[in-house]
Amino acid sequence: MASRCEVFLEILLAILVPPLGVFFRHGCCSCEFLICLILTLLGYVPGIIYAIYAIVVRGHDQDEEWRPLTA
Repeated sequence: MASRCEVFLEILLAILVPPLGVFFRHGCCSCEFLICLILTLLGYVPGIIYAIYAIVVRGHDQDEEWRPLTA
């Protein structure tokens, strides 16, 4: 799970350059990144809203999903 500092910096980047914040969380060729890029090109505010959603909500789901198994 990402630390609070990492999430804070990703949200800050998402406000300044929305696709960049999503890129650091989900990677370059992810669906979230492409949606954020398209929304940012269509309008800056929808890009910011989706970027924050992708980092906070979708990023949390992904952290839970990819947790390594411990014996």
